[in-house]
Amino acid sequence: MSDDVERPVWADRLHRERQARGWSQADVVAAMRTFSEVPLPGGLLDQWKRWERGRNKPDEFYRPIIAAVFGTVVDSIFDDPRPPRLASGDELLIARSGMDTHELVQRIRQSSVTDGTLDALGLTVEQLCCDYGSANPATLIEESRNWLSQVTRLLGERLTLSQHRDVLDSASWLTLLVGCLEYDTGQVRAAEATRAAALQLGMESENPKVIGWAHEMRAWFALTAGRYREVIAAAQAGQDAAAGRSVSVQLLGQEAKAWARMGNHRNVVRALEKGRVLLDSLPYPERPDNHFVVDPDKFDFYSMDCYRLIGDNTLAEMHAREVIRKNQNPDGTSSAPMRSGEAQLTLGVVAARNGDLDGAIEYGSSALAIDRRSQFSLYMVGSELDEVLRERYPTEQRTQEFHDQLIAVTSPTT
Repeated sequence: MSDDVERPVWADRLHRERQARGWSQADVVAAMRTFSEVPLPGGLLDQWKRWERGRNKPDEFYRPIIAAVFGTVVDSIFDDPRPPRLASGDELLIARSGMDTHELVQRIRQSSVTDGTLDALGLTVEQLCCDYGSANPATLIEESRNWLSQVTRLLGERLTLSQHRDVLDSASWLTLLVGCLEYDTGQVRAAEATRAAALQLGMESENPKVIGWAHEMRAWFALTAGRYREVIAAAQAGQDAAAGRSVSVQLLGQEAKAWARMGNHRNVVRALEKGRVLLDSLPYPERPDNHFVVDPDKFDFYSMDCYRLIGDNTLAEMHAREVIRKNQNPDGTSSAPMRSGEAQLTLGVVAARNGDLDGAIEYGSSALAIDRRSQFSLYMVGSELDEVLRERYPTEQRTQEFHDQLIAVTSPTT
């Protein structure tokens, strides 16, 4: 018992990964030998026991092998980075560019376009993208549209070639952000038009990251609408355009989700493995809270969704709890409420499948009570819980109440 209490977070993860698969410690060691490209030394079983107790930490040789065995990325298990959040708004601009928002707006309006002005603009756009996951979408979309209007006006000014490219990049990211927020709030036609505009801007600026994210948005829209073959086509087009970049990890995640919903387990595993290898090869991002950055912790989110869909309740539950834990603030709120909401729905699905109606309703209701939501994504995952409840508990009043709550919460208001 003392080992459980004192076990570091990474060691506890090793323990839970093993238990979720029903493996013995000897099974893990055998799997490590399978995944290693070189022979491993004897005594590895004793070494694993020390690792799992947290007595010492695997070194840089063993960490990638262990991550591969469990189908995840190194940083998701062995590093639990919580970089301090940078200041937002005026504090961020003053700290990093020497000017506040008011001064930046004045310079743009006066066509005072200097490299310093564009650096400050880039920081502002980045912060808006970082606010996506937790800010009120109605407020953020209005602010982002206002900035997009200011930036679009700059494109008519006399700029150097590099300055024009910087302004195009800012316009591209803002357009992507507005499109995501429009879709979150049920504005389907507007979101698709904005996505197409972002794709055009990305092509004009020859920015493969923007092009990749425009394809990712198409994949996301299609996934929530049940057009799974379109998801795969969009995801693969995005990977071709942005090969080797972090957006390709997200695209592979969307592809895996589509394959899972089509019942193709082999392709699910293949897509997740390609994403895992790519993500493991990338440096840890400076701003992991940026919506258009894929951080290692997000791999638990992809895995959770896929394991839930293919019916592996134990692994789905383990990853869902990881998602909630990693995004929990000291005050009990979530730094990524939409991820946490889908994790709670996953726990609800698992509870329902395991015969725990009370737990299923509690998790489901908690997820629907989260203010920051993406209507179509929430409905997609919430419908899975709704379906299980209606199949297994058709006469329960709480089943109908959850169904009604899901419809009310996810119905477009615009």
